[in-house]
Amino acid sequence: MTTPCADCPLRCKPLFEPFSDQELAFMERFKIGELTIEAGRTILMQGAQSPQFYTVLRGQGLRHKTLENGRRQVISFVLPGDLVGLQAVVTGEMQHSVEASVETTLCVFDRAGLWDLFSNQPKRSYSLTWLSAVEENFLGETLATLGQRDASQRIAWALVRLHERLSALGMARSGRVPLPWRQQDLADAVGLSLVHTNKTLARLRESGLADWSGGGLSLPGRRELAEMAGIDLEYPTQRPLL
Repeated sequence: MTTPCADCPLRCKPLFEPFSDQELAFMERFKIGELTIEAGRTILMQGAQSPQFYTVLRGQGLRHKTLENGRRQVISFVLPGDLVGLQAVVTGEMQHSVEASVETTLCVFDRAGLWDLFSNQPKRSYSLTWLSAVEENFLGETLATLGQRDASQRIAWALVRLHERLSALGMARSGRVPLPWRQQDLADAVGLSLVHTNKTLARLRESGLADWSGGGLSLPGRRELAEMAGIDLEYPTQRPLL
């Protein structure tokens, strides 16, 4: 069963900008279906071409790039509302892979519909541009983290940013958000060894600042972690949804 855009569970969340009736009618036509990917399966492969791109309706995943020596760099974590696969549609080839960390459902859009989007839906076109710009900004913040923050600051930055975004998506239960990734995934994202990541997380847990266990994350010391990472605590900016 495909979820009608009018009944989209993401549209009602304060994190996302509202749709006009006309925009909603267009999105009903623009969406061509849904795709469900099992946990651990690849959504898009580095080097592959794709005639389609997607919005994450439900689930969580990660983007990663494999280097020539076989080592892996996690680029970012994929959350509901995120756009994936536009790179392959625009440039012709994926420069990284996208993997489902849990069972993930995607809204499917066809490349052929992009011209109609840009020709007749200026606000939706701006949304597409905005999402791409935000992704670029996040990558810039990630690069600054890898270059200028020490191990504890890197981990604190990642945990706070993930907790903020998942909470804004309404996924927090008593302050605890689902975090299905492995410590190796976090290590690959912040440029640390697994051993160093494990020890840093253990120190944060012993200090009562963060508890990542059983597939969930709580941050009793969220303010202290934000101060450690040198970032401001803020509700994520309201974002468009495609």
